[in-house]
Amino acid sequence: MNSRVNTEQVSAKEKWLGYLLGPSGALLINAILGGSFLNIYYTDVIGIGGLWKGMFLAVFPLVAKILDAITNFIMGWIIERTKTSQGKARPYIFVAALMLPITGILMYTIPNASQTVQAVWIMITYNLYFSIAYTIYNMSHNLMVPLSTRNSTERGGVAVFNQIAAIMVTGIIAALVVPMVLLPMMGTSKIMWISVMSFISVICFPLILMEYFFTKERVSDEEGEDKTSKVPYVMQIKAVVTDEYTILILLYYLIFALCGGLKTNSVIYFCNYVLGTYADGITQTLINVIGGLPMGIGIFAVWPIAKRIGKKNITVIGMILMSIGGLICWLFPTNMVMVLTGQFIKNLGSLPSAYVFMALFADILDHLEWKNGFRCDGFAMSIYSTFAVVLNGLSIGIINAVLNATGYVAPFTAYAEDLESTYSAILNKGLSPQFAINELKPTLDGVYTIAVNQNASSTRALVFLFVGLETITCLICAFILKFINVERTISLKQKVIEGRLSGTMPVLDENTVPELKDEKIAKIWEKEAREGAIRYEKVQRELKAGR
Repeated sequence: MNSRVNTEQVSAKEKWLGYLLGPSGALLINAILGGSFLNIYYTDVIGIGGLWKGMFLAVFPLVAKILDAITNFIMGWIIERTKTSQGKARPYIFVAALMLPITGILMYTIPNASQTVQAVWIMITYNLYFSIAYTIYNMSHNLMVPLSTRNSTERGGVAVFNQIAAIMVTGIIAALVVPMVLLPMMGTSKIMWISVMSFISVICFPLILMEYFFTKERVSDEEGEDKTSKVPYVMQIKAVVTDEYTILILLYYLIFALCGGLKTNSVIYFCNYVLGTYADGITQTLINVIGGLPMGIGIFAVWPIAKRIGKKNITVIGMILMSIGGLICWLFPTNMVMVLTGQFIKNLGSLPSAYVFMALFADILDHLEWKNGFRCDGFAMSIYSTFAVVLNGLSIGIINAVLNATGYVAPFTAYAEDLESTYSAILNKGLSPQFAINELKPTLDGVYTIAVNQNASSTRALVFLFVGLETITCLICAFILKFINVERTISLKQKVIEGRLSGTMPVLDENTVPELKDEKIAKIWEKEAREGAIRYEKVQRELKAGR
């Protein structure tokens, strides 16, 4: 099936339908069905948090993500060797459109059986969704920005639209509608959870198809692009792991993604027990609304500033702001006004990493092509996606291990006829319910949720996981970014790539490239061009020798 986009330049239709509205389908499924709400479903609804002395939910997510990492590299290898009239990554979005809704529903339809049977069901369906269905989508989706165009300005615009989709889904629907409307409505009722998650899966299917139909790979259509499929995978690996800029940006993302995973997956627990009460529909909504306001403002501000001062520089400034905002939250974790203030500053600082990162990563992919003479999109994106999925699993495992070690007590579930006896039993255990019995309200199917106040150890741990660790690591990320200087000469490298593809090398001087009027840039380019030419010739000799 052909793309509905046939223009040589990125069109408005492509941006709005292919990179904004279309991706919201898969992103919505993953943000709600595969996000932190899934862990709440496991611990609080299914009640499997204590299985195998708490080790199941602490170890399983990490083990599952190791398998996910393997399938990411396999998928990267497959994409790199795919050659179709529709591109090498885009066709797999269609495959994912069929798989994501089905596997998403299966994750929540856990049978009423023994905990062992439930654990087996979780292991199978979790891996079907994350290791197969979402891996296929995520790998192909993430490559669409680098492959959409080689024009840096157009690519930056596409990256912004692509990120707006993520912010729109995670910052509005998943962050506002779910905690404000759905969580209070679902409580700990399994039937309600399955019904809501199934409905979300079904309505997202046509949106994923929209992303497939309204995107186009232009870089893959360039003459000679299919030569990458003839490059030994070992050489692609070597090209990536020996490049300074690639190593630095992946290290930055590794640290940032781990802390982001801990923050994202712990926010619901933080709001339920530190700042507010269980599924109150207010606390997490306020955190997401007030703290998330900069994400909307940043749509219009961040890219113009990035073009003026550089993508790296604006991201460094953002990391420092995130650290300042995190420190405010860390010092006053139970004060709503201070936490909201800190969250606002944090999200203001996160704008560059949200809207600019993928464009910076795409520059590095072009840098790798200039340096080696072939693209390494598949392997580089495999590492990026592997970090994203493994670190998310690691963060969930860490949170579950911490909750179990500090004595976390999941909410109790009761129907009207046994509400008083259940409540009395909770008091007899020395636990403190968050609400008096007469203040409890049932869900639509008559289920009462009785949440208890957590002990001091669990509370302190949740504060550190949500804001403390990120406060420290953002400064580390800022330091790493200082050394990523790929933007200085990327326009010249792109001109060299275009010359190689066309067979006519361009003249690079002050008249054709304004950047070379800067003596500092000219000296840097002279050195890079000399070293790059040596590297390029060496790689080409190795390719001809069949190494």
